[in-house]
Amino acid sequence: MIKFSLVIFSFLFLFSSCKDENYIPKPPTYLRLELPNHSYKSYTDDCPYELSIPEIFNVKQVMQGQELTCHKDINLGPLNGTLHFTYIDMEEPLATYVNYVNDKIDEHKIKATAINDYKIILPEHKVYCTFFALEGNVASPFQFYMTDSVSKFASGVVYFNSSPNYDSLKPTLNYLKVDLDHFIEHFKWKN
Repeated sequence: MIKFSLVIFSFLFLFSSCKDENYIPKPPTYLRLELPNHSYKSYTDDCPYELSIPEIFNVKQVMQGQELTCHKDINLGPLNGTLHFTYIDMEEPLATYVNYVNDKIDEHKIKATAINDYKIILPEHKVYCTFFALEGNVASPFQFYMTDSVSKFASGVVYFNSSPNYDSLKPTLNYLKVDLDHFIEHFKWKN
């Protein structure tokens, strides 16, 4: 009787552990980015402009040969990217510089699902800006240019140090957009 009970118990155990279970793969997830509240600091040097940048950003001056230029590589800190900021004393008509920036943005049309642009006009500071937000898996999701429309021209291009996966970068892009809006709205030309 004990042998019979053991055989029955063994069969029950064997068949109960052989269920067909359907495993459903989990969707891909992304790490949650913990970013600080937005706070800003002033940045000024011998260049003809003043900046207001986030506390988490660091400015690196760009050398051309042995000379410092007014171009800046602004490290985006925990966002893992760089804002390449370029300043030019205009020697050509304004349209030459605007067309150059527009041509650079057109290079992203292959990957971009949308290119949204809007103007920021701050007449009290003589800052006239066009801002471009590129959607999709593009190398540079944000680009802009600013001018006083007479003699000064500046442009900015954002690059991240990662693959351009728009969906995974979306939280970072939303955070950075707030900082770029502040950067532009508080930008000032020196007289």
